[in-house]
Parts: sequence; C-alpha cells; structure tokens
Amino acid sequence: MDVHKNSNFLAFDFGAESGRALLGTLDGGKLHLREIHRFPNCPVWTLGHLHWDVLKLFDEVKHGLKIALDQTGGDLDGIGVDTWGVDFGLFSEDGELLGNPFHYRDERTNGMLEAVTEIVPREEIFEHTGIQFIQVNTLYQLYSMVLTGSTALKCASTLLFTPDLFNYWLTGQMTSEYSIATTSQCYDPRKGDWATEILDKLGIPTGIFQKVVQPGTTIGCLASTLARELGAGECVPVVAPACHDTGSAVAAVPSTEECPVYISSGTWSLMGAELDKPLINENARQMGFANEGGVAGTIRFLHNIMGLWLVQECRRTWLAAGEDVSYAELARMAEASDGFVSVVDPDAGVFLTPGDMPERIRQFCRETGQNVPESKGEVVRCALDSLALRYRDTMEKLDELLEKRFDRIHIVGGGTQNTLLCQLAADATGRTVVAGPVEATAIGNVLVQAMGRGVVGSLAEVREIVRSSFEMVTYEPHPSGVIDRAYETFKHVAS
Repeated sequence: MDVHKNSNFLAFDFGAESGRALLGTLDGGKLHLREIHRFPNCPVWTLGHLHWDVLKLFDEVKHGLKIALDQTGGDLDGIGVDTWGVDFGLFSEDGELLGNPFHYRDERTNGMLEAVTEIVPREEIFEHTGIQFIQVNTLYQLYSMVLTGSTALKCASTLLFTPDLFNYWLTGQMTSEYSIATTSQCYDPRKGDWATEILDKLGIPTGIFQKVVQPGTTIGCLASTLARELGAGECVPVVAPACHDTGSAVAAVPSTEECPVYISSGTWSLMGAELDKPLINENARQMGFANEGGVAGTIRFLHNIMGLWLVQECRRTWLAAGEDVSYAELARMAEASDGFVSVVDPDAGVFLTPGDMPERIRQFCRETGQNVPESKGEVVRCALDSLALRYRDTMEKLDELLEKRFDRIHIVGGGTQNTLLCQLAADATGRTVVAGPVEATAIGNVLVQAMGRGVVGSLAEVREIVRSSFEMVTYEPHPSGVIDRAYETFKHVAS
C-alpha cells in the first residue's frame, strides 16, 4: 500500500437534512476524518412544488472549501462531492441553469410510473436498465416534463445530476459520474451507456445526457475564477468519488468477504450485496432489486427501502407542533415501548411525501385492523420494527436470488447510531450485524478520491484502511416467536 504521508482530501457529503464538509488525512495507512463545516439542507416550496436550493448549497460548498484551504495551507490532494440519487439540473447551451432543480419527493411524479409502463412494459425497462421501479426515479421525473411540455426540457442542452452539477460549478467541466448515472433508470449497465431505446420511446431527448466517467476520475482543477475567489493554488483537483452517497458508503464497508451484504442506513436504507456484474432477470425484477454502479467495476445489487425517513418526518411533524424531541430521546421512548405490536409497510406510497407521518402510520394500522400506536414511543417503535421486518424480507430474497445464505450483514452510515434498530435488524433477520463506520459515506468519498489519485491502490486496500482506522460494533441475533408472528402480519399488510 503506497499511502503518502499527510495526504489531504476534502469530502462534501449531502444528505436529505444537511450537508457537511469533512477533511480526511491519510497518514501511515490510517485515515483521520474530521468535520469542518455543517449546514442545513432545506428544500423550498414554490407554487406548490418542492425544490432543492442548489445555489445556497453551493455557497456552503465554497465556505467549506475555504475552511479546508485555510486549515491545510492550501495543501489539498482532492475534492469530492457525493449526494442523493436521481435528481438533476437542466442547463442551456451556454451553461446556465434552467430553473430550480426539483426534489424527488415532489408530487409531479405521481402516476408517472404507471404512465411510462403503459408505453414501455416493465420487463423491457428492467431488461435495459436493471433498476428497481420507484416513482422518484429520473426516468419518471423526465417523463412528467415531457407530458407537461416543460420549456426547460425543450431548451435544455445538458442534464447534470446533483453531484455533477456541483462538479461543474467547481471546475467548469460537464460530466456524468457512473454511480449516480445508474440510479436514474436511464442507463444500461450491461451496455455501459444510456438506455436510448427506452428514452426514445418516451420522447425524452437523449442528447442532454453526458459522457459517463468512473469513480476516481479527476474531473479537472478548480475553475480559475473560483480559485482566485477562495485563494486556492494553481491546481486543486476535483475528483469524482462514487458520487452517489450509497456508492461511497458501500466502498467503505469494512468487509473481507468476496460478496459482502450491507445496509447503507440513513434517510433511505439501501440493502444488498456487491457483485462483479449486473444480475438482470425476471426474479430480480419481481423482487424489486436494482443494479446500481459501484467502485472498481462493481455492481450494487440492492433494494431501496424507505429507511429512517419515517422517523425523521415524525420528528419534523412533532417539531412543527412545538414539541422538540431529539432523535436520541425518541429512540429511548421506542426502546421502552412494547415491540412488534403493530407493523406498517415502510415502502408504501402513503409514506413517500412530506406530511403528518405519525397520523399516516396510525391510519395504516387502523386500515389493516391492527393495534394503533398512540404515544411517540409507540409510533417510532412501529416504524423501526417495520423497517427491521423489511430487512428480513429483503434478506430472504437476496439469499434466494444469489443462491446462498448470508450469515453477516454490515450496516454503515448514520443509522448505525440507532442501536435499537441495529439490534432489531439482527433479531429480525437472524443474522449477525456488524455496525460501522458511522461516517461511511464520507470515508468512502475520501478513499475513492485517494484511489483515483494513486495514493491507495485498490478497493481491497480501501477496506483495509477502514478496518484499521475505525471501530465496529457487533450485534448477535436473538430470534423470537413474537418477531416471527409479526413477520407473518407484515407479509400480509406489505406490498
């Protein structure tokens, strides 16, 4: 391993609630990571539509970059950006942003999945893209623009996914990074190019899609105007990590296994296994799996699960009502509540958009003839129990599709701080859970940059650094008849 002393890499990691700048220093085969800037990520409602405030976010990027330059004396070996998937900005021929990028939870995609699959059958779309059918996907966002005769789409010269947009503003270079491109359901992972056959049938202009680059690619130096503004040196490289946050998180899974099983746990839970090639067949389609791009030619074969969004939206609802309860306190309330009394389908469409999540959970339980959770602890416990049962369902499908039983699940990301959920995941699935690192996305971002710059040699070495630099917590399973009975209820009420 050729790890240069004191190599400094800056990671910008954007989540649904906040963004952060983290400075990673590689020294002697270990990674030291520290947060240097944190800022809120607050979507904005305008005229009934939900948008990302990308100009504000880029201003925060510049602020974080200035802090990093000051703290390192300008000695940055790379800058990398990762964000959520599927969302994008459209740009004119002269490089100007055409309108505010939409948030994937905006209701403009309601009914779009059904509208698209009336034109192109699900089997054909999956054959060309290998992606799970979720109405938030880029494909359905774009088709909604086709149907409404969007002026922005008609005038667009370029589509840039969210991290590609920030990379463009950092460097002046327009590219599309592989891991983020594959989330769109517009990309063919077997062909290694855009799924133009599908796009053409839907009237989506194919010329707006950019050349796809692999994780670790150096996109360019900081644009000269930005470098002067921030006082940066002659060439500070901007490197594409796995620009999809889950892609970076999976790169940091501290496994020595050939086919590690993981849950990237946060607002969404992305659960799957790392493969060396796409698995696109009818069983995978019917079971709701996706083939998303990973690092070093790997495929993230996974199922998208709604994740801690239900708890986050419950907290937001209570906060709006003047009840400021921390996530830690909600977790304690949930742990003190009886488990597996009632369950919901966390992936049900009713839970997708912002709103009164506690009442939606209660209403789901009423409509399915179950006990209705009333207190905050009972509502959160219902959400966490249901999430753990979805993990069990997904794990059983993964065993079947890959024709082996997996005994270990790696959980990485912010959700590892919820120790109750980690134990519930072990108990519900009957598998050993290894939790950590918490900062997997930023760690993967930094180390994939290091791979691209030749500081680290391989994905195996990336994971070796993770294991030597960060501690993990192991949860052993404690199955029970209560969980088994709740799982039978879950299979009945869940889609």
